[in-house]
Amino acid sequence: VQLQASGGGSVQPGGSLRLSCVASGSIAGITYMAWHRQVVGKERELVAFILGGGLTNYADSVKGRFTISRDNAKNTVYLEMNGLKSEDTAVYYCKASRYGLDYWGQGTLVTVSS
Repeated sequence: VQLQASGGGSVQPGGSLRLSCVASGSIAGITYMAWHRQVVGKERELVAFILGGGLTNYADSVKGRFTISRDNAKNTVYLEMNGLKSEDTAVYYCKASRYGLDYWGQGTLVTVSS
């Protein structure tokens, strides 16, 4: 499984971004996809996940502002981020789980600053 993340960038507080993560390779059997983020010097943290049936869950810090979704036809998971805050600044990583194995994409940097 290969994961290609994109969509990061610089935005002012209150702004929006949409991250995309395209899965390729042996993607059959992927039942879990998620976005995590990491700030230098801190542990990587879960932002949101989506299961194969569409169930979603979010970190408390992003509830009501971020939305995770997936387009199975495009093998893509999205993270719509609205109302961005400076504390959302981080490198964002997508993750997929398949038959007990985890796969990570390369990170995409999100910077929220005025």
